[in-house]
Amino acid sequence: MRAGSIVSVTALSVMATQVAAEPWVAGWTTSPVRSAPEQQLTENQARDTTMRQVVRVTIGGRAIRVRFSNRFGTTPLRIAGAHVALATGPADAAIRPGTDRPLTFAGRADVEVPSGADFWSDSVQIVVPALQDVAISTRFAALPQQQTGHAGARTRSWIAPGDRLGDVRFADAAPIERWFQIAAVEVDAAPKARAIVALGDSITDGYGVKDGLHQRWTDGLARRLSANRATRDVAVLNHGIGGNCLLVECSGPNALARFDSDVASQPGAKYLIVLEGINDLGSIGRERAVTAAEHPAHVARMIAGYRQIVARARALGMKVIGGTVMPFVGNDYYHPDAAAEAARQAVNAWIRTSGHFDAVIDFDRVVRDPARPDRLLPAYDSGDHLHPSMAGYRAMADAVPLALFAR
Repeated sequence: MRAGSIVSVTALSVMATQVAAEPWVAGWTTSPVRSAPEQQLTENQARDTTMRQVVRVTIGGRAIRVRFSNRFGTTPLRIAGAHVALATGPADAAIRPGTDRPLTFAGRADVEVPSGADFWSDSVQIVVPALQDVAISTRFAALPQQQTGHAGARTRSWIAPGDRLGDVRFADAAPIERWFQIAAVEVDAAPKARAIVALGDSITDGYGVKDGLHQRWTDGLARRLSANRATRDVAVLNHGIGGNCLLVECSGPNALARFDSDVASQPGAKYLIVLEGINDLGSIGRERAVTAAEHPAHVARMIAGYRQIVARARALGMKVIGGTVMPFVGNDYYHPDAAAEAARQAVNAWIRTSGHFDAVIDFDRVVRDPARPDRLLPAYDSGDHLHPSMAGYRAMADAVPLALFAR
């Protein structure tokens, strides 16, 4: 081998070691989906404007990088520039003076993200405390024909005219309550940092939570973990999609289809909480009568789906935690009958007793009405007999044993 070849190999080895030594852990994530026409940015909103999106990282770090997403785009996403900064508060348009940092992509201020792809920014030095709201400001040079986003942001994004990437106050900005073309903020965290992925539907996505208040059950769990010495380096990654299903395309890709992008690709993910299935159970009988044989067959398919998720997560060295499916009798959208309730009980019996999960969080037991266990406790019911109230979300957060995540 020539001396020049030896030097090249050595240099590459040093570079690889430096990259591998950085303990990148996802601190905030969302599940990108194909944006419906009414949820997309209009051409006028994206032309000569700056968008500022506010997200909350659940662990701190010394540097961050942002993952932009064109996962469902059919044409390239062109970004003319992007900045990050510490926001002044939840859902605030303003940023803290002195914290603004420009993002680069392989050293350039602009980037073209291919259709179907995600793209990490370069890392940028900025000290970000745990539970800090981070502002991501972006100028889109050209949006793809099919936009990628997340409608259930539960916080506000802001749009203002012109190039306002470094604008501290962002006055005159208009609010939009969705996320667009972003998928994650990853932090250069402490060596022991790790993350929990919460894979779920609208109950995990936080249906009913007011914008900017961080009242989802995963938000409450993140606060508890951060306040506990043994778990303060554990991030919580919310991968709930409203209307999502375990097996079929209810809303967004089903849980099996999005496992690789939403679970396997998250740096530092060591734990997986699975709370999926209520939409599978409800949808089977929503529009037609179901025969006696269909419910057991549907339960068997769901169990096979859970087993797949467990096997795939275990192959990655993750601890897999099952969440029992919560009651929904009385819901007017699904109008579940006795057979649907029996199917839910069968699914929950398998989650609790099969031994396939490393642990179980019995959300059903936490939120159900002891007098009528097929229904939510009135205090924990948002009113639709399916989604928890704010008290219900708090009860769910408080029910998660922190010992599951302590080293």
